[in-house]
Amino acid sequence: MNPKTTMTTSAHTPPQPLAGLRVVEFTHMVMGPTCGMVLADMGAEVIKIEPIDGDRTRRLLGAGTGFFPMFNRNKKSIAIDLHHPEGAEVARRLAASADVVAENFKPGTMGKYGLDYASLSAVNPRIIYASHKGFLPGPYDHRTALDEVVQMMGGLAYMTGRPGDPLRAGTSVNDIMGGLFGAIGVLGALIQRGISGRGMEVQSALYENNVFLVGQHMLQYAMTGKPAAPMPARESPWAVYDVFTVQGGEQIFLAAVSDAQWGTFCDALGFADLKADPALALNNQRVRARPTLMPALRERLAHRSAAELSALMERVGLPFAPIRRPEDLLDDPHLLATGGLADMKLPDGERAGQSVKTTLFPITMDGERLGVRLDPPRLGEHTAALLESIGYDAAQIDALRAQTVIA
Repeated sequence: MNPKTTMTTSAHTPPQPLAGLRVVEFTHMVMGPTCGMVLADMGAEVIKIEPIDGDRTRRLLGAGTGFFPMFNRNKKSIAIDLHHPEGAEVARRLAASADVVAENFKPGTMGKYGLDYASLSAVNPRIIYASHKGFLPGPYDHRTALDEVVQMMGGLAYMTGRPGDPLRAGTSVNDIMGGLFGAIGVLGALIQRGISGRGMEVQSALYENNVFLVGQHMLQYAMTGKPAAPMPARESPWAVYDVFTVQGGEQIFLAAVSDAQWGTFCDALGFADLKADPALALNNQRVRARPTLMPALRERLAHRSAAELSALMERVGLPFAPIRRPEDLLDDPHLLATGGLADMKLPDGERAGQSVKTTLFPITMDGERLGVRLDPPRLGEHTAALLESIGYDAAQIDALRAQTVIA
């Protein structure tokens, strides 16, 4: 067994439906690596081609610290200087051996090295090529896109922030989902290849992903003529559907979204007077009464603890959620009990080699979570073995290293 292989805690081996599939990815940051991670988690051999000095996300600080280990588990790493003619040839030979090639560079970049779909499919018509861009081909495709850019221009930041204060979502939603859609396209293309024998190019893009996310709001306007208000200022269809600040400054989300739930809510909290008030009997009455009802509820709940309210809501089956931070989830009893977190070793930085917990792909297959088979790779960890797999001998590999074509 590879000493860097991490087994899941399950007594059974999770399914690997893509075992035997070779994926070569020319990716960086989040979008492209997410596509590769999904395919790797499902059993594919995913080969990450990195520059000689490594994917720059290995060295990011702050909010980018978790990018590389999060999205590059279960992959192999080879470092190649694509600017060197022999390096580009190594990459082309490796790509020619693949079932799938994934990339997320600017339009035209891959063509410079003969690594675009047209060039690779001419050699291997069965190849599936997953291209991840900022925009699908069209008037915007020359622009440089980031998750934040498309959130701002695509209506998501407007919907997330308060009126006049656009706010990006709290995670890389378009990058991650763009990679997921790329992987979905690859899976569909694999099925089609099984029928026709030919591969195809699959394209996914940040902007179009973002537009898909806000499509429900676009349809609301198309159907009603009324623009959707930003979420913090939206007209709530339910009276009790909000965050409450309670004892000790803790916060908890509570909801009662039907007349029956309103009755249960009042019973659980001892609000018999509110339940008996005919002016609050129906949901729409309570919605109209929110200007007075919500302050009254906030005052009544302020002395209760979040733990007490959570226990009450859980017991009677009402929606609730204590407000938690991402770091709190590392100790979440549900995630720990269901195998939603897995151990892996960090490849870089001051904590290289240390074990941390990471989140797994949020599905089960045959009742099993798809675990961590390979820790995120060290830079060039698999270079020699991968070159041997495509016909390079030891002398050729040494010569390429001597020229700094590979690392």
